[in-house]
Amino acid sequence: MVAVNVLLVAAAVIRAPSIEAFPAQMLAFAAFGEPMLIVSLVALCTARRWLVTLGYGAAYLVIGLFEIGLAFAFHQAAGSVSMAQERIPFVQLAAITVFVAGISLAYFDFRMRALSPAIAEARIQALQARIRPHFLYNSINAVLSLMRSDPRRAETALEDLADLFRVLMADNRTLAPISSEIQLARQYLALEELRLGERLRVKWKLDGMPPDALVPPLMLQPLVENAVYHGIEPSDAGGEIEIDVALAGQQLVMELRNPVPLAAARHVAGNRMAMVNIRERLQLHFDAEASMRSEVKDGSYRVTIRMPYRTAPA
Repeated sequence: MVAVNVLLVAAAVIRAPSIEAFPAQMLAFAAFGEPMLIVSLVALCTARRWLVTLGYGAAYLVIGLFEIGLAFAFHQAAGSVSMAQERIPFVQLAAITVFVAGISLAYFDFRMRALSPAIAEARIQALQARIRPHFLYNSINAVLSLMRSDPRRAETALEDLADLFRVLMADNRTLAPISSEIQLARQYLALEELRLGERLRVKWKLDGMPPDALVPPLMLQPLVENAVYHGIEPSDAGGEIEIDVALAGQQLVMELRNPVPLAAARHVAGNRMAMVNIRERLQLHFDAEASMRSEVKDGSYRVTIRMPYRTAPA
């Protein structure tokens, strides 16, 4: 909508013979362009799933033909389009329509290329590789301390550690079930509980969670890691991390809360790397349909993620 209206303003500036004639010229363009724009957006949004099945080139061709046909229908319905007392031939109108549609499609093509291949994959790999070294060292030391006193618990901890790093080093490019993300976060927290003990308290609220929902991999674990590092470790008394996952309409909502000790207030900025990376992957998978918001309020740090409810095809 922004692109089309900018081009309409530019066309009105070019065609208007004087500044005084610009409002009338712009009104004439808008009277034709705005209804056509709205009809185009509604129709193409409705047909988006079918367009995807056609393939890239075929979908571009169909969109171009549809826009020309729509311009012809509007042109015929209006009888003729008058701009500054001058009739515009349909051929010229069709050329303008194809130009505007081409500019818009070229922008989305450029945006897709910028977000998807090597750059996006490199960012995903960067998030996978960013698990803090101190976590690995602390986990190994905690397991060593249990070897003689509680060998069964030490064995379980090593299994959790192996599972965690197996996921972190895997090729996570496709969506994963939310249940596997929850399991990964549980394994991470179990390892942290070895050294933090009763200082780490976790409250799970999963009654409204659809277990078949698909989410970008490594979405929850980095947030939980930040919550432990910035909200629990700096406090001698520890604190509680609350994780709430539920379905709200056709959106999956994930909310994570952790305390912000006064001694750790300066560390809140450390959340930004994971936050930026997760936000980019949400945009990569869901575009504008997903959002992430964070805030510090009443001594708590809260992250809320909303994304479309997607499931694996039958």
